[in-house]
Amino acid sequence: METNKKPYFKKISKGYTFKILLLIVLVLLMLIPLAMIRGMIDERKWTANSAEEEIMKAWGSHLLEAGPFIVIPGVRTDEVRTKTESSGEKIEQVKHSFNFVITPQKLNIKTDFKTEIRKRGIFSVPLFSSELSLSGTFNPDMALASLSPNEELIFAQAELVIALSSQKGIRRIEQAFWNNRELFFQPGNQWINFSSGISKYDYDVEAYLHRLNGGIHSSIPDFNTASKFEITIAIQGGQLARFMPVGQDTHVEISADWASPSFQGSFLPGNSTITDSGFDAVWDISYLSRDIPLFWKIEGNETYDYTSSMFGVNFFRAINAYALNTRAIKYAVLFLIVPFLTLFLLEMFAKIRIHPVPYLLSGIANIIFYLLLLSLSEQMSFWLAYTLAAIGVSAMITLYSRSLLPSWNKSWYMGLVVAISYVLLYSVLNAESYALLIGSIGAFAVVGLVMFVTRKLDWYGSEETHEGL
Repeated sequence: METNKKPYFKKISKGYTFKILLLIVLVLLMLIPLAMIRGMIDERKWTANSAEEEIMKAWGSHLLEAGPFIVIPGVRTDEVRTKTESSGEKIEQVKHSFNFVITPQKLNIKTDFKTEIRKRGIFSVPLFSSELSLSGTFNPDMALASLSPNEELIFAQAELVIALSSQKGIRRIEQAFWNNRELFFQPGNQWINFSSGISKYDYDVEAYLHRLNGGIHSSIPDFNTASKFEITIAIQGGQLARFMPVGQDTHVEISADWASPSFQGSFLPGNSTITDSGFDAVWDISYLSRDIPLFWKIEGNETYDYTSSMFGVNFFRAINAYALNTRAIKYAVLFLIVPFLTLFLLEMFAKIRIHPVPYLLSGIANIIFYLLLLSLSEQMSFWLAYTLAAIGVSAMITLYSRSLLPSWNKSWYMGLVVAISYVLLYSVLNAESYALLIGSIGAFAVVGLVMFVTRKLDWYGSEETHEGL
């Protein structure tokens, strides 16, 4: 009974159907180490973000700026009528305090960033320093006309407030004038607090757009007429800069020696010039195109979130190694199937038998490619890391194929297919807008080629002869 089963199993195991099913099992097994490598990419990305965050904390974090605003304390007197049985109607005056916020009529922002790269270990982050110039005018007539008769402002306690994301980013005040009178700023922003409650442990860049609870303030006594201001702050930060268009008319000019800016936020620049030596960008924004009021009242501990109207620039690094590694690993299954399929076809047309172990080793070699790519891309340019990893794995698989196949003529096919696969993958990684098109055409070409090569194959046979490649 057993002697009959062994020849039958041997016969079945030599069939093409059994080999194909075995290859499918091997591909599924390869998904386990691929998942581990994807997790490693995420871990390294998180480590890089943590290192960048530490550098940013010491330097001054992201530059987020809103203002200047004028904040004037006020008192509202309300009459409260109560009826009692003994004395009839009783009238009491109850006072409620509030802060009245006025935005500029004209706001001009100008800055010229000087950038540098700071490193911690193998991780780096783009930092910048600049002189931030704020100028413009305030006209309180419309705001004061909106007050009710029972509301009174204390102009002697009026303050000029500039909201910032970080106190550490302020180097010094270069100049500060209000109607040609010098201002003295103090640290802190006790009046204007924009917040949305995003966790401080969120490393998403956009999360920082909701952290605007620092700043500086200066008293401007007896403010009640149209006034002008000129303020220059020496400031520093990193990765991105955002500004809030709080003026009735806001004009912003940003320039930097950074060749790869990424303009972000609610408004794109009306004019921009990008060269290899840097960029210049200009915004002109009307209050009609954003949701920030020209003036408003703050009562109690109210907070406001007008950060959705912020705009600016990210100091974008053209190649993000971890993003490209993540995209590469998504195509890993396809680039496991192609070498397996190629080796299987070479096995058939060379009229030899290849054990499943060489298939397994060739699959492991392709998985090692992604591990090499991750480790090398942390130390050098991504294109160079990709080239070295692809050449190394292609050469190893080609030499290994020579030990399995009877001649170099057959072995070169294996190396050529692997090399073309890596070239196609690199094209997909760098053609973000056309990645799907390139990938689908490549898959179509592979299936069509396999159908053409195997069109005369007798899939029921196990040892039939075929014409050579």
